[in-house]
Amino acid sequence: MNAAERDLRLELLNSLLTSPHRKLEEVAEIHRLAIELDPIFYGHLAVWYQCHGEVRDHKEVFVAHLLTSNLTEHRDAGFVLLQTFPPYQVARIVDFMKQHLHKLPRSTRTAVRQYLKTRESNLVLFDRSALRNRRAMKHLYASLHIRPSERANAILFTNTPPEGSLAKVFKQLAKAETAAEQARLIVEFNIPYTIAIGAVKQLTPVVLVALINSMTPQEVINNLSSLQKRGAMAHPEVKKLIESKLEEAQRCDRVAAFKARIAADAAFWDDQILVRLEKVTNEQILRRGAIARSTALFIDKSGSMENAIEIGKRLAALISGITQAELFVYAFDTIAYPVTAKGKELTDWEHAFQHIKANGSTSIGCALEVMRLKKQVVEQIILVTDEGENTAPYFSEVYKTYCQELAVMPNVVIVRPGFHYNWVERQLKQQQVPVETFTFAGDYYSLPNLVPLLARPSRLQLLMEILETPLPVRDDK
Repeated sequence: MNAAERDLRLELLNSLLTSPHRKLEEVAEIHRLAIELDPIFYGHLAVWYQCHGEVRDHKEVFVAHLLTSNLTEHRDAGFVLLQTFPPYQVARIVDFMKQHLHKLPRSTRTAVRQYLKTRESNLVLFDRSALRNRRAMKHLYASLHIRPSERANAILFTNTPPEGSLAKVFKQLAKAETAAEQARLIVEFNIPYTIAIGAVKQLTPVVLVALINSMTPQEVINNLSSLQKRGAMAHPEVKKLIESKLEEAQRCDRVAAFKARIAADAAFWDDQILVRLEKVTNEQILRRGAIARSTALFIDKSGSMENAIEIGKRLAALISGITQAELFVYAFDTIAYPVTAKGKELTDWEHAFQHIKANGSTSIGCALEVMRLKKQVVEQIILVTDEGENTAPYFSEVYKTYCQELAVMPNVVIVRPGFHYNWVERQLKQQQVPVETFTFAGDYYSLPNLVPLLARPSRLQLLMEILETPLPVRDDK
């Protein structure tokens, strides 16, 4: 199949489920083809994803391709979007453009120059950027031959920060002899945890409180293990402050939905911390949208499908937390096992799946056959499977009967856990069944990227929403 015959919109949406782990070249090819063959859609998707997407790597690749596009409106949109990134991501975008796209237009250099000059004109913003992202800031100035201001040069290149600068305060922090003085400097100048931790010689409760107060909810989640190793959980007042930050994270716009769950899995926490991390995950998922269509979730538990079971329980928690309609969950090999949870938390679904083990042959159709017999009607079906169906009843055959008897034609979404066949997809497309496929090969925190597809009545509506997303326009021309 040549590139023109492929549905690149679907492939691009599929790729958004993966997390390249900073190997941006792994998703570069599909982005290149998409902007080449359907530049109008690509531009709107790039902007839409900045608001609705979870994976930073994709956000960077989108902006890089906008900045190198042949379309003026794309380059202008990329110019505006670049201004919203932290310095380390701007540096990554520039490097990606040089190393993989092999071009860096003059407009991009202008965009980076404006980015740096905007920060130079705002002393507080510049100081915090320089302290958090010193290497990236230096890289941007040097690699693009942008002359820094006298103050920026003193802070970044000659290491002679002026009085009143945050870099000067950091030097004072490293020399402070008492915990009280360290805490005062951290609080007064709001020094970030990841920076201060390298300068503070002894983490007393007073210093820990000062550090945690200066952290955003996402920073607390990201550094929970570090805080635990440094004894933060051993002090009741410090622990209480951490819990309050986790409570704030439930309402914060800038928290990744599954990052809290990853933090929960990374260490042994007491029940209070675990409950709060679960609530962060659940509340952030709720913010991603609501599912109005009745849904069936079929999870492959045949041999070697341990990964499918893990993905399935997380999808069950995600969907049950945001659905406004009925949800039916079945695990299957050659028979279907109904799975019900007593609540909507991930812990509830983990308990519901505790006896579901991967073994046996594969009959994807057996779960739908059970629903047909029970007259359980749904508008969409999600299959978590490698599509290696080898036993009757076969899904595509049962699907025909299900539709005829229950007067419904559900959309089908196939979530593939890595290696897969395309047996079920091909059979369904031959019957002209509406089917989407997603290959899950990334981190679990990218799963909420499925929500926009599941929350819209149809793929067409999702595509319309993307196409109606306006491109930002430069106001400095």
